[in-house]
Amino acid sequence: MLKSVQIKIVLIFMIIGILMLGLQGVLFSEQLQEISTEIVKNSELEEMLVMQVKRTQFLTISLIIVFTIISILVGIFVAKVIISPIAKLTKSAEQVAKGGQYQIKYLNDGKNKTEVDELTKAFGMMHDELNENLKEVSRQKKQIETILLHMSDGILAFNINGEIIHKNRAADKLFALNGKETNFDEIFSKIDADINLEKIIYLENWTSTQAKVIVGEKTLNLFFAGFRDEAERPGGAIVVIQDITEHVKLDTMRTEFVADVSHELKTPITSILGYADTLLEDDCDEQTSKKFLNRISTQANRMAELVEDLLTLSRYDAGMIKSRVEEFDLGELVKTTYDSLTFEIEKKNQKAECFVTADVPHVMADRAGIERVITNILTNAIKYTPENGEIKIYVGFVYNDAYIKVIDTGIGIPEEDLEKVFERFYRVDKARTREMGGTGLGLSIAKEILEKNNSKININSELGKGTEVVIRIPTKKNEENKDVKNI
Repeated sequence: MLKSVQIKIVLIFMIIGILMLGLQGVLFSEQLQEISTEIVKNSELEEMLVMQVKRTQFLTISLIIVFTIISILVGIFVAKVIISPIAKLTKSAEQVAKGGQYQIKYLNDGKNKTEVDELTKAFGMMHDELNENLKEVSRQKKQIETILLHMSDGILAFNINGEIIHKNRAADKLFALNGKETNFDEIFSKIDADINLEKIIYLENWTSTQAKVIVGEKTLNLFFAGFRDEAERPGGAIVVIQDITEHVKLDTMRTEFVADVSHELKTPITSILGYADTLLEDDCDEQTSKKFLNRISTQANRMAELVEDLLTLSRYDAGMIKSRVEEFDLGELVKTTYDSLTFEIEKKNQKAECFVTADVPHVMADRAGIERVITNILTNAIKYTPENGEIKIYVGFVYNDAYIKVIDTGIGIPEEDLEKVFERFYRVDKARTREMGGTGLGLSIAKEILEKNNSKININSELGKGTEVVIRIPTKKNEENKDVKNI
């Protein structure tokens, strides 16, 4: 391509020369015409005219030869000084554009570097630096994309027209996006919230940048922030989506827990204060005073039991209670606990039986904790089974776990309440349960203890027909196998 440029330059010079010579020939022809007219009048000038024509022809041919030589020399000079360096620079640029390595060859056998050679070298250095910067930008982009992709928080980015320019998997999951949504309005029109993209972008300092919304069963916290382009003009908005469903549930549970504790403590305290005030203000006989004091003692014991259960739960939650794991016979422990409750069973004229199979292996667990769980389950069975009811206790072994099964013919639990019985202070029939005593924390404590001992508890019940409670505890052999696998 550059050689054709060189040829074009030579041809342009030659054409210009030919045009100039042609112009000179036209002028000469006009002069010759005038001279010819004079010759007709004067024959003596004919010889002079012939000589003048010959001199003119010689001069024209000489000028053509000289102008041709000058054009060729100009073409060579242009090729050497301008076209050749440009060709080398173009070749280097092509190599750089293709991502290849550039090579610099200096003129004059490398002795003197031309300005174009310096430019080529600078261009190559610029290419290397630019290439490194592009690699760094690409590396940072991939890192950011990886971070955003694996974030648990959702990220949505919109341009100034409200079109989605970026989103991650968490955003799709939290907002239940199906991939058809393409802009801000299509996403946030489904949410019952007053959110305006223009205010976020243009009035970010004047409006709230946070909102709490409910999407399905999730509670989401949204943070909005506008961003600007390289010219510091509004460029769009970014939305950070946090799933705070569990936090909301915990806050609700904490509020309910405080309310339940306050209520549970208020009832016995009110009763104690009422009886105490009556004793102080009225002259009661000995029998009435004794009756009131017994009720005060009962309510005080109930309050003490509640506080003790609360302290136990708090210790388990804080990890302050360290289980003392030991090997023991589960069947023997169940029998011992059952014997200690015989008086309560006989008092309600209930029919209770305890069956222990002979091949139950020893278990590895916190004996004191498991004893408390068994006591709680048996006490509940006795308490909620009416007089002349039946209670059956089975201790056996299945699938590497020892189990305790307690079946009663008590009042039962509604199906919709089975998942809630392990919640703190939850009671199926609060009025009736409070009359029977208890703090509403027994099953919560039992589940906490069993989880600490890698054990499980399951309750099946039918309202009015009875309840079945199954506890599974790992045996010693099973625990040893777990230890071997862990090693």
